[in-house]
Parts: sequence; C-alpha cells; structure tokens
Amino acid sequence: MTALPSPLLTITVEEGRGWVRLRLTGDLDHDTSDELVARATERLAARPEPDDLYLDCAGLGMCDSMGVSALLQVHRDTTARRVRLHVEEAPPFLDRIMRITGIDHLFARRDQEDRRPVRGAGEEGSADPHPSPVS
Repeated sequence: MTALPSPLLTITVEEGRGWVRLRLTGDLDHDTSDELVARATERLAARPEPDDLYLDCAGLGMCDSMGVSALLQVHRDTTARRVRLHVEEAPPFLDRIMRITGIDHLFARRDQEDRRPVRGAGEEGSADPHPSPVS
C-alpha cells in the first residue's frame, strides 16, 4: 500500500486596520508547521503591528503534535508583542486536541460577533475593520 502525501498547508492573509487573519487550509503537521510560524512572524513584524491575530482554522484537515507546537510558538510570539491571538472556526478535532492538551485557554475563542472583523473582508470592505480590545 502506498501512503498518499499530506495536503499542503495554504495560508491566506487578510488584513485590516489593527488586525490580521491567517486562514489555514490543509494539514498543520510536521511538514507544514514551520510555514505557519513563519507567516505569523512575518505579519507580526509588519508596521504598524496588529492588535489582534486571528487564526481561521475552518479549513484544517488535521493537526499533529508539531501543529500544536506551532500554535504554541505563535502564542508565545503574540504574547511577547502584546497581540491578542484568536482561534476561529476550529474543527471538532482541533477543539478536542486543544482541550486534551490543556492549551485551549491560551486562545481567545468567544469574542462577540459584532467585535470581530468580517470574514473575507479586507480593510475597505469590513464594517468594523478594527475590533475593540477584549476587557
């Protein structure tokens, strides 16, 4: 039996005033986790720095231990820069992994819908391009 290669991870970047969303599609695993960390680091280093980084995980097919490690590295990087990290649209398997590993509390998950940037809208198309900070 021949093993099929894992689908690559595609990361689509959306930006608005004060926020960045990384839309993840594919597998977050040993082969692709460095790409997530690199793209997040690249966006965090942009000027001006964002206040919020959103990881839209609706398109993830799987996440292994290296994927979890990548999520933790992005969390460390955002915390160091005082950027709020949000996980959006986590598939059930990712919710379960985050709960079992005890990392679910590290990511903002339940922000009010009207305070999030509109999915699929850039700075000009968003009704609220700069979400209010969570108190």
